Amino acid sequence: MSEGRKRKPNRYTAIIQVVFERHYKNGITEFEFDRSEFKDIALELGIDLPDNLGDLPYSFRYRSELPEIIRATAAPGMEWVIKGAGRARYRFAQVKLNRIIPREELITIKIPDSTPEIIGAYALNDEQALLAKVRYNRLIDIFMGVTAYSLQNHLRTTVKKVGQIEIDEIYVGIDRNGRQYVIPVQAKGGNDKHGAVQTGQDIACCAEKFPNLICRAVSAQFMTRDRIAMFELTINEDEILVVSEKHYQLVPAQAITTSDLLTYQTITG
Repeated sequence: MSEGRKRKPNRYTAIIQVVFERHYKNGITEFEFDRSEFKDIALELGIDLPDNLGDLPYSFRYRSELPEIIRATAAPGMEWVIKGAGRARYRFAQVKLNRIIPREELITIKIPDSTPEIIGAYALNDEQALLAKVRYNRLIDIFMGVTAYSLQNHLRTTVKKVGQIEIDEIYVGIDRNGRQYVIPVQAKGGNDKHGAVQTGQDIACCAEKFPNLICRAVSAQFMTRDRIAMFELTINEDEILVVSEKHYQLVPAQAITTSDLLTYQTITG
């Protein structure tokens, strides 16, 4: 592509920019919009509508950065996010800017790899591979200190005042004192971001669907193909906070040395 030609924004970016421009006024920190607006905007711009209208806001909620023209309007230390606001409705809102990335200085704990080789051969994407490795190696149990069982993956449901959501995988668990837990899990590839939106809606879903269980939200992220960062997350006034973080590397059992085991004896917390 020549320097004189600028790449046109993709249709998701073009549509969401118009949505924002229609509603935003200088100084406001949130506003709602309806998915039905996409049709008029696409017609106005002369572009085809996405087949799945819900994928447009979904992509900016979980996968992609909002356009720079939108991000530039956020107050210092804040960022725009898109939240669910009911059936086919959404809310642009400013929340505290907080990027959660694995801490490189944290010790990596070696775990004997129990992933069936055939799973690694046929997993279709990073998210599937990550969820499988977490499940087969019982990383939820190890990280959380509870006995946990996968209840359902890719759970699609609706939550009051939020609308339709999807949880990557949901576990239920029990500890030695009989306390029972519900554990929603986010699976993140190397470039995906941990978001307050998804963590908040996962917690809201668990409070609504499992009111008698203790909710502990987890996010897992590939650092490398066999090195996984695990975070326990919580939400406080729209801010995502890390409760705990551990890094695990899946290795052949014989790769765990006596020196490794002695080091692990000194780890607390």
